[in-house]
Amino acid sequence: MNLHEDIQRIRQIMILEEMVQSDAWKSIKKTLDILKKKKKVLLLSCSNRFQFDKENIDIPKSKMIAMYLNDELGDKSVLIDVSELNIVPCEGNVSRKNGNSCGLLKAMLKDKKKNPSGDHRCWASINNPKDELWKISKELFESDAVIFFSSVRWGQTNMFYQNLIERLTWIENRHATLGESNLVKDIETGFICVGQNWNGENVTETQKEVHGFYGFKPNNDLYWNWQYTKNVNDETQKSYKASHNKFIKDTKIPDQDE
Repeated sequence: MNLHEDIQRIRQIMILEEMVQSDAWKSIKKTLDILKKKKKVLLLSCSNRFQFDKENIDIPKSKMIAMYLNDELGDKSVLIDVSELNIVPCEGNVSRKNGNSCGLLKAMLKDKKKNPSGDHRCWASINNPKDELWKISKELFESDAVIFFSSVRWGQTNMFYQNLIERLTWIENRHATLGESNLVKDIETGFICVGQNWNGENVTETQKEVHGFYGFKPNNDLYWNWQYTKNVNDETQKSYKASHNKFIKDTKIPDQDE
């Protein structure tokens, strides 16, 4: 092996070692310290996992963080598993040929139980009676902080989070397009995502910007990600199997298998 090959090999080893994240428990502790000062926190878990063995439940890593925070916050928090709700896709009314009709007053969901504030305005909720987005908006408008949890899949947020954020477009339209009040200006936000090997930091930063556009109050300390490695070419089974134990070690949260 020549000198050039030696240098390349050392660089690769350094990349693999430096990019494997550690000490995520510090981010969890800081998150918890901030949320404990809130009156009501909404935790929205957006990752899913099919259960092949009901005796050996497999919980998504991001949901494990959400569950831990929920346990620690006690009566201060509400945890909703978004993947278990029937939230239909966005209808795209934001860009109709006659303009933006998303969030209009006539799109208000007329149901006191589902929409006690009267602020839920989404055509998809009216056009699909079984839609359950109201279960989120009802809690959201009663909270002073909301944390979104998502996995990273192919360099982006997963479909459950993306579907949710698209369905909440009417919140942004109300003040940005229709010139009405900003319903969420006092609600602090965070975004915690977990990925294997690609683009987690960029996903997190993008969602912070999105939440700012929506009118929320993003808190920089509540936006962070855990990623096993930044070696985008590491798709080995060994890496995937090792990530769970590394996650438990780095976050110091109780392993749900125990």
